[in-house]
Amino acid sequence: MPPAVPSPILRRRRLGGELRRLREAAGLTGDQVIEHVGWASASKLSRLENGRSRPDPQDVRDLLELYRTDDALRLELLGITEEAGDMRGWLKGYPAMTQQQRGFAELEAGCAEISEYNPVLVPGLLQTTGYARMRIASARHVDLAAGAPEADDDIETEIRARQARQAALTRETDAPRYTAVLEETALGHRAGPSEVLREQLAQLCELSMLPNVTLHVLLRDTPIGQWYLPPTAFSVYRFADPLDPETLAIEGGFTDVMSTEAITLNRYKVAFEWLCTAALSATDTATWLMESAGRLTEAANPPTVANGPATAPAQRRGSSGRLTGR
Repeated sequence: MPPAVPSPILRRRRLGGELRRLREAAGLTGDQVIEHVGWASASKLSRLENGRSRPDPQDVRDLLELYRTDDALRLELLGITEEAGDMRGWLKGYPAMTQQQRGFAELEAGCAEISEYNPVLVPGLLQTTGYARMRIASARHVDLAAGAPEADDDIETEIRARQARQAALTRETDAPRYTAVLEETALGHRAGPSEVLREQLAQLCELSMLPNVTLHVLLRDTPIGQWYLPPTAFSVYRFADPLDPETLAIEGGFTDVMSTEAITLNRYKVAFEWLCTAALSATDTATWLMESAGRLTEAANPPTVANGPATAPAQRRGSSGRLTGR
């Protein structure tokens, strides 16, 4: 079971923000701090304040002494320093973790709430093994065609890493509140063969029943507020500790971008609210998922009719009045 505690990377970001705040409250510049503590390079302080390096406990003690930090805050920040340096111990909670998956796992660990949207894929936390294998294998084919170096990790290791992350949604305690908007096209025939999609739809039905999981399907022709078109996949992470920085992850085709900037975060929060409003409700989504899975099952096992072909079933509408299948 993956750990419910924040990752060392998140702890580093928290520690860095606190150290920067204390330095500014003390009225000291970076150069003045370097001179007082006798460090050889100003970049050392910059990396520490930006959460980009593993903190040395003695370095943190020196800074806290310089900033004349009170005892209670000193003990708290030294505890965070210890957590920020224990990457190996934190990773023991995962049976397999590739470098690509680690970045997502670091955000999800200790997370209280996740809001997620993807315009073309089922998000990784919801994917079945078969769907994940299709996505990973197809991306590898693109890499090979482009002449990129072959990935060091095999596909099955990548899948196990994704499954380790997914366990966070079903933790008995401290499971995050998870809300996702799924595009109808992510579950269409372009995404994979019928047996893969049928299994994926069945898993989404099960996950939608969890008390901490809310799923919304956005039908392909439904307009979003002010005719907005989301340009890319994104996720917003909120943490149990209110002092840990809320984080935005913007997922590109081959690169990911992280941001804690308030203005940028607020833009994506507004976009997510518009997406949730435009999409089917959680209740109608559960109906849509069950009916879609049922149609794929019927297509795989067509009824035998003695006197001619079976009549195609009429298209049904969900309780919202919208068509629930196309």
